[in-house]
Amino acid sequence: MSAVSRAPQCSNRANRTPRPHPTRTSRVRRRAALLAAGTAVAALTLSACGSGGTSGGSGNTNFITGADGIATVKKGERKPAPDLSGKTIDGKQLDLSSYKGKVVVLNVWGSWCAPCRAEAPNLVKVAEDTAAKGVQFVGINTRDTSTQPAQAFEKQFSVPYPSLYDPTGKLMLRFKKGTLNPQLIPTTIVLDRDGNIAARALQALSEDKLRKMLDPVVAEK
Repeated sequence: MSAVSRAPQCSNRANRTPRPHPTRTSRVRRRAALLAAGTAVAALTLSACGSGGTSGGSGNTNFITGADGIATVKKGERKPAPDLSGKTIDGKQLDLSSYKGKVVVLNVWGSWCAPCRAEAPNLVKVAEDTAAKGVQFVGINTRDTSTQPAQAFEKQFSVPYPSLYDPTGKLMLRFKKGTLNPQLIPTTIVLDRDGNIAARALQALSEDKLRKMLDPVVAEK
């Protein structure tokens, strides 16, 4: 019995002796955890699904965010939208530059996003009402691991406009920092007829708020 009782004590002493090695290991693990956390935070900047969120202009951004959460840029101070092209969720090729001369409404969405579902009927209604005024809606579907949920979403809400398929958010990252870039899902961006970024909303939009955001750009000469 004494031999049995002493064995664990020797084992415990042996485990306590080589402290440097576990300490180095724990430091490596802590660093790895911090790096992983930093990566996750960066990813959430583009993947967080929320019904609100605003961003104000400062420095050289040249945009102003109103109390309604809609950020706008004066016509002479706007920045061009990046190249946005690729396959749609239906497998067709789409290049946003082909819509130059039209006002374009870009909506970043995911089928898994509850606020995206809430605003979908509003987007569809305004898209149908403004098509004759030279307005083209385009979606950017992101974070859907396949096109099937996105296609089901479009069928459910009778979405009449195309959506680029961007599962990893690469198209969203093409927007330059300091511009009205998409930062949340959903995000809606309005491009003027020259392809410049005129307005942005980092929230799910009501029909009235979408029209308030879009109408001034449509009225520009």
